[in-house]
Amino acid sequence: MYVDRVLSGMRPTGSLHLGHYHGVLKNWVRLQHEFECLFFVADWHALTTHYDSPGDIEDSVWQMVIDWLAAGVDPTKSTLFIQSKVIEHAELHLLLSMMTPLGWLERVPTYKDQQEKLTEKDLSTYGFLGYPLLQSADILIYRANQVPVGEDQVPHIEFAREIARRFNHLYGKEPGYEEKAEAAVKHLGGKKAKLYRDLRTRYQQSGDEAALDSARALLGETQNLSLGDRERLYGYLEGGGKMILTEPQALLTEASKMPGLDGQKMSKSYGNAIALREEPDMVVKKIRTMPTDPARVRRTDPGSPDRCPVWQFHQVYSSPDVRDWVHQGCISAGIGCIECKQPVIDGVLKELAPIQARAQALTEDLDTVKNIIADGCDKARDLARETMRDVREAMGLNFG
Repeated sequence: MYVDRVLSGMRPTGSLHLGHYHGVLKNWVRLQHEFECLFFVADWHALTTHYDSPGDIEDSVWQMVIDWLAAGVDPTKSTLFIQSKVIEHAELHLLLSMMTPLGWLERVPTYKDQQEKLTEKDLSTYGFLGYPLLQSADILIYRANQVPVGEDQVPHIEFAREIARRFNHLYGKEPGYEEKAEAAVKHLGGKKAKLYRDLRTRYQQSGDEAALDSARALLGETQNLSLGDRERLYGYLEGGGKMILTEPQALLTEASKMPGLDGQKMSKSYGNAIALREEPDMVVKKIRTMPTDPARVRRTDPGSPDRCPVWQFHQVYSSPDVRDWVHQGCISAGIGCIECKQPVIDGVLKELAPIQARAQALTEDLDTVKNIIADGCDKARDLARETMRDVREAMGLNFG
């Protein structure tokens, strides 16, 4: 069924930092007010590169979920769950692996990139080769049509689209499909049936994408269709079969403007991160010892903000007036680096204070966190079971 449903996941890396907050969590908080959202802990994905050291995963899961909730992800507006608690992910991954060409996996850009970057690990495993397929199963099992990703992840969404297309092509041709689809058109009622046929003709004869979008919207707002009829009509629109798996779209997100303390990407492994639960004294120390423009050896030396990592923090935390003051003070040597850093310190501490207060309360009440996840797993499992029922039926695996 074509619905506005967003799916996004995160590998459990333990406590999160400001890069995660500005790059992912703030976007999740916004999306949960606009779409039906499912956010999951990708613990199986953690095993694709850390299969030899799984011991830290459990604690990392709970610490990460605490940070999600503390950052404003609301379990009353979104569904939070753990991947491995919805076993249907594994079943769909297995069934999709039966029809996935090996070459499709080998050409995913990140496959060779990650192998080259993580040379200290033996990544010559099926789990690592197949993780884009597991990611596809994660998306397709919820019939999510929007997946928030950065530019570098778009090939993974295109891969999931190809998998859905191939599956629907192989298994979507039920006996008497066209007759059933035509019967379903009549269920739309006179005016809607005529409009649906007109839009379908425009799309199939001239590739009119606007007509396709209008027809999808028409089906989405029609209340009196069974799930089977709705899926048939979505597939009939595009000249295919019953649309069992929904092709997802990449929902492009802006790259995080939050750099690390040294100007590189913020990462725990680089040692340049400020954790969401960083002690205030440590936040102050880390920012005060940030490197600045190397040209400013002495207080009286003029500098260039563009060469200074602190300036990048000002882009996130300072008002236009403060940025003007910093820029002018730096190039004229009118202010020193310690003065320049103080508004950033104030801004970071102000942002972190409410997050840390909520995280402390959740840490002291872990049962509530676990209950939220248990409820989310139940909701996710209901959706996953519905998809798997249709997948098994399409593949002839619904034995009596």
